[in-house]
Amino acid sequence: MNGNFCMKTASVHFLILLTFFVREIFSSEVPRPRGVSLSRASLYPPDTDFICFDGSKTIPFIRINDDYCDCLDASDEPGTSACPNGLFHCTNAGHRPLNIPSNRVNDGICDCCDGTDEYATETSCQNNCIELGRSAREAAQKKADLIKAGKQIRAEMGQKGVQLKQEKQMKLADLKKNRDEAEKLKLEKEALKKEIESLEDKALEYYRKLEDEAKIMKKEEESASQRAEAIETFNKFDSNQDGWLEISEVKVSTSFDRDGNGEVSDEEAKFYLNFQESVDLDTFVKTCWKTLRPVIFREGAEKTPEKKDDENLEEEDEMQDDQELEEESEDHDYEDEEQESQEPEQATEAPPTIKYDDETQQLVERATAARNEYEEARKLVNDIDREIKKIEEYLGKDFGTDEEFAALEGQCFDYEDHEYIYKLCLFDKTTQQPKSGGSNVRLGFWGHWSGPEHNKYEQMTFESGQSCWNGPKRTTVVRVTCGSDNQVLSVSEPNRCEYFFEFVTPAACQEAPVVENEDLHDEL
Repeated sequence: MNGNFCMKTASVHFLILLTFFVREIFSSEVPRPRGVSLSRASLYPPDTDFICFDGSKTIPFIRINDDYCDCLDASDEPGTSACPNGLFHCTNAGHRPLNIPSNRVNDGICDCCDGTDEYATETSCQNNCIELGRSAREAAQKKADLIKAGKQIRAEMGQKGVQLKQEKQMKLADLKKNRDEAEKLKLEKEALKKEIESLEDKALEYYRKLEDEAKIMKKEEESASQRAEAIETFNKFDSNQDGWLEISEVKVSTSFDRDGNGEVSDEEAKFYLNFQESVDLDTFVKTCWKTLRPVIFREGAEKTPEKKDDENLEEEDEMQDDQELEEESEDHDYEDEEQESQEPEQATEAPPTIKYDDETQQLVERATAARNEYEEARKLVNDIDREIKKIEEYLGKDFGTDEEFAALEGQCFDYEDHEYIYKLCLFDKTTQQPKSGGSNVRLGFWGHWSGPEHNKYEQMTFESGQSCWNGPKRTTVVRVTCGSDNQVLSVSEPNRCEYFFEFVTPAACQEAPVVENEDLHDEL
């Protein structure tokens, strides 16, 4: 019985002492005006006049926080809203302190978690700094644990990045050496090609003359054949055999009925006589036959549907093309029709390949082989140049202070929402593809790191994507933060044609830089 009583008495004494010490802690603050941080308390000595921080004025200490702005820099009113440019310091014991604009003091809204900014209003502000501080410390601990685990992975990624860079540098050195050898070989092959081609050219000069003569002969034969056809047709229609072909003589054939009304008008007849009343044989052959010939042959084909050899088939195709051209031009005046119906001169068929003598044939084969060898050598140099350029571009990229992002180069990560599939390909591009189908839309190509000055690796910018309809080219900003694995967490479009990705990766796990700020320490 007495033992239990003694234990209860000791517990009560302990609670009393604990309460006393807590009160002592919270009541042991250095005396300072309201709204002043502990670090600045010494700037407000209560036993002397106060000098404005900017040195512009000296006032009695009693005028500190008198709700009247005496100093231009607002240093005399840290705890009121009298000065528009002032700052109020929230102590927030148990949590992080906070500086707020003085116009928020006594505005009826609780800005400080300890409620000290609303000391002169009826607003009841609860002091929840202890709870907030506990939550903040728990979150900070989780972040610290994540960073600690991620730093190990980051270090491994950095080692791999350094190794990749060294391998690329070694390969680049080998490629440059190989390029020198390949360029030397290309020059040798080019010189050999030119030498053999010179001999080939001389040997083929004789055969080129033969080919030219054959072409001329064939053209002359074709011209003579067509002239004979023209003379025969002229004599056929020159019914009075006076050496002139007149409109009345052309009108006898309904083949020249261009508008299909069953008769040939004077204008239609003149169209085939080069818009003249009559023409002699020489004029007919030179100027009229080209227009009239397709009609004559078409009429003959309709009347004599006999088996056609290849040459007749080709002539029929030519006549059909001319007929379609004539039908398309029916709605134009006859001068336009004349211009549209003029057939381009048919290119003569190339003569059959002439067989070379054995010595020339060997030269041609040697020259062909030399050209092929040169092309292979040239292609090899170009392939090496492309690979060198690719490696130099890789080595020119910024993969982080420790090459920690190098291992992610070329890797792609997807993110899906209800409508699109987004793809982030690091150091390459970002894309968007509709789930309903369709082609990818380029949201941007790799541009640069764009994070803040203290850590530019917190953000990536991808530029020059596809243009929006009646808008600018698409761009993408990627925020990079620490994570246990590589993953796109979210994608949004905060502004038209501007996309925002959130990406986590162990490569971003490092200690946050220390930001010097006297008012950001926890106050107990």
